[in-house]
Amino acid sequence: QAINNLEFVKTKQASGIITGEVKLSDEEFSTVAHGMVLGLVISLVLVAVWLILAVHSPRVIIPILLTLISGLLLTTGFAALAVGELNLISVAFAILFVGIAVDFAIQYSVRLRGQRNPDGSHPSLHDAIILTGQESGAQILVAALATAAGFLAFYPTSFIGVAQLGLIAGFGMLIAFFCTMTLLPALLSIFHAKLGNGTPGFAFMAPADAFLRHKRHKVVGVFALLGIVGLALMPLLKFDADPLHTKDPNTEGMRALHLLEANPLTTPYSAQVLTPNLTEAARQAAAFSKLPSVHDVLWLGALVPDDQKTKLAMIEDTASILLPTITVPNPAPAPDAAAIRAAAVTAAQKLDAVKDQLPAPLEKIRQALHTLATAPDNTLLQASTSLTRFLPDELSMLRTALQPTPVTMESIPQDVRQDYVLPDGRARLTIHPKGQMSETPVLHRFVKELRSVNPDVAGPAMEITESANTIVHAFTVAAICALIMIAIILLVVLRRLLDAALVMAPLLMSALLTVILVVTVPETLNYANIIALPLLLGVGVSFNIYFVMNWREGVKGPLTSPTARAVLFSALTTATAFGSLARSGHPGTASMGRLLLMSLGCTLLCTMVFVPALLPKRPIDEA
Repeated sequence: QAINNLEFVKTKQASGIITGEVKLSDEEFSTVAHGMVLGLVISLVLVAVWLILAVHSPRVIIPILLTLISGLLLTTGFAALAVGELNLISVAFAILFVGIAVDFAIQYSVRLRGQRNPDGSHPSLHDAIILTGQESGAQILVAALATAAGFLAFYPTSFIGVAQLGLIAGFGMLIAFFCTMTLLPALLSIFHAKLGNGTPGFAFMAPADAFLRHKRHKVVGVFALLGIVGLALMPLLKFDADPLHTKDPNTEGMRALHLLEANPLTTPYSAQVLTPNLTEAARQAAAFSKLPSVHDVLWLGALVPDDQKTKLAMIEDTASILLPTITVPNPAPAPDAAAIRAAAVTAAQKLDAVKDQLPAPLEKIRQALHTLATAPDNTLLQASTSLTRFLPDELSMLRTALQPTPVTMESIPQDVRQDYVLPDGRARLTIHPKGQMSETPVLHRFVKELRSVNPDVAGPAMEITESANTIVHAFTVAAICALIMIAIILLVVLRRLLDAALVMAPLLMSALLTVILVVTVPETLNYANIIALPLLLGVGVSFNIYFVMNWREGVKGPLTSPTARAVLFSALTTATAFGSLARSGHPGTASMGRLLLMSLGCTLLCTMVFVPALLPKRPIDEA
């Protein structure tokens, strides 16, 4: 408002744009919140479409959607009690809940629709609900616990935004399981859900099942080779911790920030050092100034020019020439339109005489003068005002600059001095970088060189690099914790090391396939999208555990089973939720959606191809 109320802004002679931490945060949250609401609505609509294809019956679809919405509301209530407020990362829990929790409801409903008596007839709905709970309850519980473990693994980390997301989404998975096993059966009974006709699986996938069993060693070998490639590419993963790269570059705050970044003196990537006294400040300033990546070092002593005697003499010579031309004791009144027109005509004629020799800028001026010579009086007066609006102030500044006096440490005004020296004598240095600091290699080189002089450097440049270390460490801890927690859950439930390994192996394989995609696409990891990597460990378990537990129960055709149908449509609904994130106007959220989609695709490939080939053959398979 202060800018918009300035006279020269109102008259369109100048414009102003604002940036800064508050402005950027406000714009970013507005972008994220808007994208989340729209994405959630689109996600729910598309989820309904996939549910129609998965279970066909509205008497089943409506209970699933009501269960999903109820679970989301309960999770939101838990978030309000647990964290109080959402941040730019934890706000993503809603879409993630819709995308993942719907898997439980689909698994339950598809199996319910496929219930048959031994003679092939349909049991009563009441009996079918009981049988479905007995068959799928343990599997869905394991999937929920493993997925919750993947989320809760974020909670112990020092990355607060992701820790809060892990807490909310982790308990959200438990809430989803509770709703699936209690509210969903009740709603199915109230809506008088009908059991399906025919097999609920994919009968046409029988040849694929046979191929994977017959060529299992070759299929596993191909995946093993891809896993080796993924391991080899891991060192090429790039992590960009600069939060500015995840913001919308078209917002006012970012446009203003890019303008400031172009000037080393106003770049947001500066660094600062606090020294014990001015003597030490002088020594360190000299050392920092010699570094290749440093543009300048600003401290109290930098305000005192070197070789003042020579410079004052040069300025005095310049002033003797310029001052008489810019100092007008009795300025003439502002010219009227006729005088301006006459001046434009005269200048245009003089340029016409040499127009063949004019460079491009002067040629534009010549054409503009001809336009002004025939313009209305009002246009001439407006042009004159626009051209001279700031000229008096600039001439005044120039007159002051041409009449300097010697500068000493003691003559620096106190209000300026206090920006550089504390009352106890400690002195501050501000170090401005050289180069495009928004490029990660340039930023890291700047920080590395500064720390070679003083390891206790502070400021935005250091904050970004230290944040990168914090985030990478946080996600390393999260991934390890997730693997350990999932492994423990599987061992407790499955009670066999081989069966637990059959679930864990595809998880690691999907992670390595994701590495291949991230490097080849390429998709740079940042603080917003890196969440996808440990997160998909939990999602992968919720898919793989169904196949492995079915195999334990004697199911021979994984791809023709109702589980395969449920997994496929669960993946499609999850992809829908992640896809809505990928379409967000916020670059960080969009990158999270893209990486989640890539990870989900790799997880589904491993579940539908790698797991069936990996499952050991039984005697009945050999026959």
